[in-house]
Amino acid sequence: MKNAVLLFSGICLMGCGTSMKLAVPEKFKEQATMQHVTGARGNRMSFANFTTSKIKRGVHVSYPGWGPVHGFFWENLLLNQAGISKTETVENEKAKFRYAITDGHNTVEIFAHERQMTRKHEYETLDNRSILSGFEVLQEHRYIFSALISVDTTQESKNWELVMTNLYDRKAQHDNNPFAFIKQEDEGMATNGMDTIHIKPLSIKKTELSNGKTGQLLFKMLSGYELSTKDGVIAIIDLIDRNVWFYNELSPAEKLNVSAITTALFARKVHDTKW
Repeated sequence: MKNAVLLFSGICLMGCGTSMKLAVPEKFKEQATMQHVTGARGNRMSFANFTTSKIKRGVHVSYPGWGPVHGFFWENLLLNQAGISKTETVENEKAKFRYAITDGHNTVEIFAHERQMTRKHEYETLDNRSILSGFEVLQEHRYIFSALISVDTTQESKNWELVMTNLYDRKAQHDNNPFAFIKQEDEGMATNGMDTIHIKPLSIKKTELSNGKTGQLLFKMLSGYELSTKDGVIAIIDLIDRNVWFYNELSPAEKLNVSAITTALFARKVHDTKW
């Protein structure tokens, strides 16, 4: 990947009402080509000369559960005197899918798995007349997305492995903030054992209001991903308008790899990034 553009991505949200735009840095735009991903988050995608097969999905499982309530017995004896009850809930979700993508000459297959676990402590008031019915405190969150990008035997390229994670552990991080929340900014990498593509989340915090003034969003919002190698940025994935920007100097094999990563990220269901 020669002479890839070195840059720091600037992201902003512009528009009025629900109109949102991801501002791709001008320096990158000058040396890149944008393609709209038709069918993004659906069961079949296409853009430029790339098309996917129908995405075959396994069973998408989501099931809640209860934590070891016996561990809260003595604590609840004290909390009950203050009119509060404490429980622990654990939610698990998993999904998998597979499909193929081709550029008209070569084809790669993608086999992907998603797993997510969220553990919370819930506090409820025992007095039904209370205005505050209860609240919950995030304890742990684990999201792991993995995908194998498998090339056919006629290609000289090697298989790629894609991994995205979003991890939070209140105890391990010594976080005393009771209002911690699950952030959308998952990040990761793809590697074939020799080359590595780093995948960084792009988030927005500011928005332009209808009166022309700048406003602050309450939370950062995931707006896309920046794909880069040691040489610089090679692609930007726009989750808002469902576009992908390719650095112009990429080889056909590199474009196919980027396209496989792009469609795999759009195809996820557990980590839903719909706008």
